[in-house]
Amino acid sequence: MNPIIPDYIGPDFTQPGLVDAPPAKFEPAPMDGVVPDNYHGTSNYPEYAHIGEGHWLLAPESRMDAVLVLKDDALDVVEARRVKKGDLVAVGRTENGEEGLYVHTTGFQPPGEAAADKFAFRTRGTRETPFSRSYDDLYNVLRHDRDHGYITWVLGPAVAFDKDSRDAMQGLIENGYCHALLAGNALATHDLEAAYFRTGLGQDIYSQQLKPLGHYNHLDILNEVRKRGSISQTIDELNLTDGIIYACEKEKIPYVLAGSIRDDGPMPEVVADVYESQNRMREHARKSTTVIALATQLHSIAFGNMTPSYRVMEDGSVRPVFFYIVDMAEFSADKLANRGSAQAVAILTNAQDFMMNLWNNLKK
Repeated sequence: MNPIIPDYIGPDFTQPGLVDAPPAKFEPAPMDGVVPDNYHGTSNYPEYAHIGEGHWLLAPESRMDAVLVLKDDALDVVEARRVKKGDLVAVGRTENGEEGLYVHTTGFQPPGEAAADKFAFRTRGTRETPFSRSYDDLYNVLRHDRDHGYITWVLGPAVAFDKDSRDAMQGLIENGYCHALLAGNALATHDLEAAYFRTGLGQDIYSQQLKPLGHYNHLDILNEVRKRGSISQTIDELNLTDGIIYACEKEKIPYVLAGSIRDDGPMPEVVADVYESQNRMREHARKSTTVIALATQLHSIAFGNMTPSYRVMEDGSVRPVFFYIVDMAEFSADKLANRGSAQAVAILTNAQDFMMNLWNNLKK
């Protein structure tokens, strides 16, 4: 048993209700992007389909609000918009085997876990909650997944507004604690603004003093990048030598910059098509074993909705996907949980404090 990665305990298919479950039904999609009536909508929990004679298939990963497609005796989890005409889509709205479909919600729950009291104080995480245990667990998970997993960061621009938090994120990238970065135009813009002007939205990233005409700085760096056609070319020609995007380019860490209706510029690398952005983010969701979503409500909730709560590894073992949402406000964590990602762990603090806490405990 790995003390960091809990064992997965699969369903007992010999139990009543499962041993006598009928085979799941699959119906062909009537046209591209349209699923059959009574389709089965997926959760982010492990989902199984009975294909007959006691053989249950586990979807290798799942996500909220997609469908199960049967292909070559294997299950694929596909967004409805990406279903093709004729794809065999699971139908049935029950989840306990009645229609050959089973959603397993307790696979990582420790056996024999004591039942909670009917009444207790402080059962919900708030800004008063102590997060020492959450931090310690996160340090251990990151040390493990640096070499044995896939760590995805979802960042808002606040990480780049402070010198220390920006330096910390650069250090984490350079030391192997980031395998993919997801953000918007703002994170890249203000990080490159900091690299060139030492400001974030016109404020000095250390002293927070406003600089003369500093409100032009992010627009000026956008113009410099667009003039050169790419972020990498700009880093080379302007001799930028620090920051989050610089570290990603240097370490060859993939990043996805998803466009927004309110973007300035944007950077040439920003993906303007929202569905193409989702496709590219989903590629990393399928690989992720740990996700840290920091100071970005919309990106956190969006990526949470497309991230499974588990992953089937190459050796066939099943492990949890750890999802940490870090924000000053309880709203982000509550909203994410209310959208189905109940496994997400919230740490309620500001971006700088979180980054420095992480870096001070992980740096060599």
